Amino acid sequence: MSLQRVLTGITTSGTPHLGNYVGAVRPTVRASRQPDTQNFYFLADYHALIKTGGDPVRVQRSTLEIAATWLACGLDPEKVTFYRQSDIPEIPELTWLLTCVTGKGLLNRAHAYKAAVDKNTAAGTDPDSDVTAGLFMYPVLMAADILMFNAHQVPVGRDQIQHIEMARDIASSFNHLYGEHFTLPAAAIEEHVATLPGLDGRKMSKSYDNTIPLFAPRGQLKKLIMGILTDSRAPGEPKDTEGSALFQIYQAFASAEETAALARAYDEGIAWGEAKQVLFERLDREIAPMREVYDQLIQDPARIEKTLQHGAGKARTIATPFTARLRHAVGLRSLQTLSAGPATKAAKPAAPAFKQYREKDGQFYFKLVDAQGKLLLQSTGFAAPRDAAQAIARLQQQGETALDGLRDQVSLLGLEAEIITALRHFAEETH
Repeated sequence: MSLQRVLTGITTSGTPHLGNYVGAVRPTVRASRQPDTQNFYFLADYHALIKTGGDPVRVQRSTLEIAATWLACGLDPEKVTFYRQSDIPEIPELTWLLTCVTGKGLLNRAHAYKAAVDKNTAAGTDPDSDVTAGLFMYPVLMAADILMFNAHQVPVGRDQIQHIEMARDIASSFNHLYGEHFTLPAAAIEEHVATLPGLDGRKMSKSYDNTIPLFAPRGQLKKLIMGILTDSRAPGEPKDTEGSALFQIYQAFASAEETAALARAYDEGIAWGEAKQVLFERLDREIAPMREVYDQLIQDPARIEKTLQHGAGKARTIATPFTARLRHAVGLRSLQTLSAGPATKAAKPAAPAFKQYREKDGQFYFKLVDAQGKLLLQSTGFAAPRDAAQAIARLQQQGETALDGLRDQVSLLGLEAEIITALRHFAEETH
């Protein structure tokens, strides 16, 4: 059985804070330990260049801090592929290949570009004022990150689905012109991404300057927690857990029993200073062991560099031969292979394909067609695109084994032998 490839990128544009840890780092590290997955984690330092305002020191420092954070939080570089984006020269090359098949209209619809244009229009300036080509082409670079490793799933929040949809569109355009080279990725939608309030009660964000650095020194951590905004209720007065930033942060770290105990203390009128001390002690208990590892790593950047170079080596064992295939596919070839006679366009190899779509009933469906377009298999409706994508991934990776487990969710419209042959095509493609 082939492994499911899952890819996650982390932009190196800032210092990780508690919100990053709860919403991204902690759940992703846990997910990296799941069996039957091949996980790719990369530091998106190319991405950072359009977000840091020409601050090279910030990019370098953030790369160090984020790499140290993930390692300190338990990411095992021996069990995953952990690399820095800029260490993979095949990524920018693939970006150019994909740029050449990407319609400008598609990029016009990218959320980041549209937001910049809308902001300029509202301000009465030129729509493209201060919009760099990097910002405009950003979706193609993101597609290259995903498609280079033929990721099956990319965990994203619902507001980031467009990134995956555009990667699929770009991959489809390339496959249509040059044959089937890219797996169409699916968004693994994180419906319940945990968010933390910041010091002022708003969402913890660098944009609001209300963050608590994840690995702040113990004394600074306590000082920041003591500064969390609370209401004016005196000791002895019952306090509301609803809307309490202090309580919400505690809940994200505490067990159900610990959370219930603090809720009772709120009802009994715990003093704010005492509640903040409870929060500090609970946070420090979880963070302190990781902070010790983090501090050691920060003081030894050569160790982190070695880890990233090791990850880059693993990544390039995939990227280098794959890029060679793509170069050949588009015609970037040795002239020694050129045959005499007039040039002819290579025939596109026909292959079976899965088609995922949404019907008017709001449900998500997929079908399997053979190389000639004959319908072989039709699914029932799924409530979410992620569920349909996961069923497709199972069929692609497990073939007839998965087919047996999905009998209630698919209808076989072709001969079973034809369907099994088509499914084996996908299994072979992933090896």
